[in-house]
Amino acid sequence: MFERYSISASAQQLSDRFSVDVPKHYKSYYNAGPTHLLPVITHHNPEGVSFFYWGAIPQWTKDKNVSEKLINIRAEVIQDKPAFKKKMMRFRCIAPIDGFYCWKKISKKAAVPYRFFLKNKGLMAMAALWEEFEDENEETHHTFSVITTKANSQVRSVNERMPLLLNKETEKIWLNEESSENELLKLLTTESTQQLDSYTVSHRISILTANESTLMLPSAPSDQFGNLTLFD
Repeated sequence: MFERYSISASAQQLSDRFSVDVPKHYKSYYNAGPTHLLPVITHHNPEGVSFFYWGAIPQWTKDKNVSEKLINIRAEVIQDKPAFKKKMMRFRCIAPIDGFYCWKKISKKAAVPYRFFLKNKGLMAMAALWEEFEDENEETHHTFSVITTKANSQVRSVNERMPLLLNKETEKIWLNEESSENELLKLLTTESTQQLDSYTVSHRISILTANESTLMLPSAPSDQFGNLTLFD
């Protein structure tokens, strides 16, 4: 399961990279995680930034079985199930990021977190799907799920899954209202060729409420229990 990324760029950097208007209440997230209200760009409004909850609204966190299922959607599932293809045609978005985190298992109970980012330190986009619903109080909420795919050669040694990354050309197709189903499905099977770099980060990245900038800095490899390891 993929469950952490960062979007630490300034509002101006976000605006310049994606040619969008960024609301004044935008803020950086060094440890974006499930239930956080995060910036997305929808194919209905590609000129602006919206804010949707990742996977679930905070009120759902008590039911982990429900919320965990809504964080990610496997690209393979979208290809195989008509209901997800229909959703893809109607509710596409991208989530801007400047890095994402994956954990490498070193034992049955221990894992070491890694940060992946573009070698040129630029911004990337993750393909995602969104939805709108009303809660029991008739309040409208918007959530999104990140599409994941099999890890490419740069990530595979750490984790078997990664977010579906789009470059400037493929994100135009993803956000184009006129894109055909075949064009979009092709993106789901296209391996990212963007050049990534990586390093280990603090195990504090696993704490959902942690959001300090130092979380993005290189750290000696350690597991979630704080135990240093010789593993690299």
